[in-house]
Amino acid sequence: MPRETILFFNPISTSRGKQRLPMSLLAIAALVAPDYDTVFLDGNLIDDPAEAIITQARATRAKLLAVTVMPGPQLRQAVPVCQHVKQALPDLTIIWGGYFPSNHYETVLKSAYVDYVIIGQGEAAFRKFVDVFYSGGALRDVPSLAYRHNGIIETTPRAPFVPLNNLPLYPYDRINVEDYIGKSYLGRRVFAHHTSWGCPFSCNFCAVVPLAQKRWLAESAERVVGLMRTFKQRYAIDGMEFHDMDFFVNEGRTEAIAEGMMGLDIAWWGLGRVDTLMTYSDSTFRKMTQSGVKMIFMGAESGDDETLKLMNKGGKSGTAQTLAIVERMRQFAIVPELSFVLGNPPDPAADVEKTIAFIKQIKRVNPATELILYLYTPTPQEGSVLLDQTLKAGYHFPSTLEEWASPEWSARSLRRNPGTPWARDPIRRKIRDFEAVVNAFYPTVTDIRLRGAMRHLLKALSGWRYRLSFYRSPVELKALQRLIHYRRPETMGF
Repeated sequence: MPRETILFFNPISTSRGKQRLPMSLLAIAALVAPDYDTVFLDGNLIDDPAEAIITQARATRAKLLAVTVMPGPQLRQAVPVCQHVKQALPDLTIIWGGYFPSNHYETVLKSAYVDYVIIGQGEAAFRKFVDVFYSGGALRDVPSLAYRHNGIIETTPRAPFVPLNNLPLYPYDRINVEDYIGKSYLGRRVFAHHTSWGCPFSCNFCAVVPLAQKRWLAESAERVVGLMRTFKQRYAIDGMEFHDMDFFVNEGRTEAIAEGMMGLDIAWWGLGRVDTLMTYSDSTFRKMTQSGVKMIFMGAESGDDETLKLMNKGGKSGTAQTLAIVERMRQFAIVPELSFVLGNPPDPAADVEKTIAFIKQIKRVNPATELILYLYTPTPQEGSVLLDQTLKAGYHFPSTLEEWASPEWSARSLRRNPGTPWARDPIRRKIRDFEAVVNAFYPTVTDIRLRGAMRHLLKALSGWRYRLSFYRSPVELKALQRLIHYRRPETMGF
């Protein structure tokens, strides 16, 4: 008897050539791959994913389509694709997972084209759903599920969190791995992996907090090192991006991974917190350097300590800690990559001024520091003083899935144009003008194409603006940046 086929759709998330492994789909597919045929369709690789899904569904007689959805480009593509697929194949069941539907399952299920939503960690819940879907049973017995019943949206209790070591490895044999090996500052054959799920912290601007409920589930160091050796042997990788929400939560684990990666000749990158990394010993930092770490991303968020308190950053995070970590990383030849959220209420203009001044202070301490600048963008889940002030100023969130997927809200989710009452000119323009100047005066160290002469030219043209803090209308720098197409931090593929 032929096996049932399950289709997995990964909507577009980046530009062609920068696509990353669809790890969320591989994670849930790993639970069903032994018993079902699995077909992956990636919007980053397919020009017309809706027609590709329809063709595959008809050819394989698939009854189920699983879709992972994040805000931004993924949501913007997932909505019209699923609409088109449902119109063509009304009997094909569509289930969504990921942090957008987890946080907005009611809005998702009010649409006519999504049948079910998995909320939170999806592996165990998806396997149970598939068993009930194909073999029969009660939907109420499927954990972490949201669905419509007699016109009412029902939810089931959340499934217990599953340690990652208890889950099977991704079914890499079901995809063309070469499609997801890229080239970057880290190397010529760069791969990606999640070594953990969730985050133990509760920054109130982060949409992952309600998804993970302050839980951090990590693969053991032994499992991670084993995978790195396998990737090296099987795919000849020389670079690795660890896309954990926080790779560095446990110093002992980090140290063991670093020790295990020594000699593998794999340069790597990961995400962490300023205050956590400042607790690491010099010995661990040396081992990390010896193991190949090149860059660490951290959320510095603001140049104002009072704003950081409003963000509920927790721990000892603060501007002094940020200055200390960039100095420390300079000593260990690790590039700090810092994100900042500018234009926070209650005084967005003053917030921008403070953070720009703080960024210049950081650059004096460690010129190699990479910068990613965002505009404050509220999320419905954050429940913060910042959100309260934003709502009082007239801000509102979408009420339909189509509105969430509109070009306007897709842009807002990327924190480039949030639509807050104060994020219009001149505040937004000042941030972007400063960004153009600082990216020219300190061109990124990670652009493997940018040669010495061009770096000197950028620095020379931008020097007077940077030193005099005159950022307004840097048309000459923006023209040069368009001409030479060098990589700037906000467009980096990490």
